[in-house]
Amino acid sequence: MPKTPISGLFGTSPVKPLQQHMASVQKCTERLLPYFDAVLAQDWEVAAREQHTITELEHAADRLKRELRLRLPNSLFMPVARRDLLEVLTMQDRIANTAKDIAGLILGRHMVIPESLAPKFRQFVMRSIDASAQAQKVINELDELVETGFRGNEVKLVAAMIHELDAIEHDTDCIQVEIRAGLARLERDLPPIDVMFLYKIIDWIGDLGDRAQQVGSRLEVMLAS
Repeated sequence: MPKTPISGLFGTSPVKPLQQHMASVQKCTERLLPYFDAVLAQDWEVAAREQHTITELEHAADRLKRELRLRLPNSLFMPVARRDLLEVLTMQDRIANTAKDIAGLILGRHMVIPESLAPKFRQFVMRSIDASAQAQKVINELDELVETGFRGNEVKLVAAMIHELDAIEHDTDCIQVEIRAGLARLERDLPPIDVMFLYKIIDWIGDLGDRAQQVGSRLEVMLAS
């Protein structure tokens, strides 16, 4: 069987493929910002190209996910429990899936973001991407945690990074409340079906931060075990 990038990484640690998957997830999530810039400008041609890029990046992350699941050993001597790695992988996967779903729904309906809410929407997307980026930073420390046996200063460093991730996710919650309140004030002037889908998109953008925080929370459990 030909050697793939992931199969080569398993020679050292199963943690490396997990980190590679999160890097792929983050590439997908980051494309939401230029995508939303196109949506806010109602440039649907550019939005369609960006949506295609997001979909392709999500598929790339999916391929890494499937290969990791297939090749992850059952060995009792792995530095991290197989179940823990698979749970983190699933949480990472949901971030990319959510980014793809957001882009697909908006493009499919050519959704128009109310002009008065546009700045907050952009801030919301940016902060949700920040949450995913912080989750990636946390995951990138996992190999160092393994090397130190989940002890010492590395644990303190990762705990601080998880605390920062929680703070970023809290920011997304606050922005989400503001946007929902702003949309509520506009409801009477908008088609009801548009309002319904706008609320759905608001929830899904919020889910990006929530799912990123879940990655950190799962690692926090691993630190405590």
